[in-house]
Amino acid sequence: MSHELIALWQRLFPLGYAIQVTGDTLCGSANTTLGPVHVLGTTNHVAVNSRIALTLAQQVMDCMLQDEETHQPRPIIMIADTQGQELSRREELLGLNGYFAHLARCVEAARLRGHRLVTLIHGEAVSGGFLAFGLLADAIVALPQVEVRVMDLRAMARITRIDYTRLTELAQDSPVFAPGPENYWRMGGIHELWTQEDNWAERLVAQCGGDSQDTRAALGLERKGRLLAFSVAQRVLHATPATPKA
Repeated sequence: MSHELIALWQRLFPLGYAIQVTGDTLCGSANTTLGPVHVLGTTNHVAVNSRIALTLAQQVMDCMLQDEETHQPRPIIMIADTQGQELSRREELLGLNGYFAHLARCVEAARLRGHRLVTLIHGEAVSGGFLAFGLLADAIVALPQVEVRVMDLRAMARITRIDYTRLTELAQDSPVFAPGPENYWRMGGIHELWTQEDNWAERLVAQCGGDSQDTRAALGLERKGRLLAFSVAQRVLHATPATPKA
């Protein structure tokens, strides 16, 4: 285990931890003032492939099974450090999107069983490797000096056929086009930005005690990063169903 990870565990879990790193994934448990928690996730800026997606899904299911007898679902702390999905012909032929869907369903199953899900972004959080795992949590926290993005602006320019210079200009005013944890915070995609001066152990406990209500659209409106998502969602929720024609 790297010195960087050991330092991270000591700041998050001063009451003790038992976390094992195997290759590019990690799994274990830790103690907090709120009680024990599960810990799992990725490291080494890994590109998530089908094997790693299955490993993460199994870890999530193991958390559910461990707490099944006690009927006391513990919080699951998910460490996100990924450069995105593995870009290879092999993974595409295997149907990597299906593996990601399986992982996402396992994460949602844990939520439905009462597990509080908290993601800590440590290193990188990019594209599909983050979308199918860490971005599904009830609370998402960015640690200092992390990188968060869905797509590089140059790649976005190629896909959208919008000039790179124009995208760069748009990114100055709109967080939707811009990478970085601060922009994701403005959009409501990240709940908190922690600093080196914060007490990470105390702030983690506060997040573990929250509820599972999805407030991201409302946060995006409040922080002026996404101005329409909340109102559109509310209109859909309260819309009167159309009467079918005879």
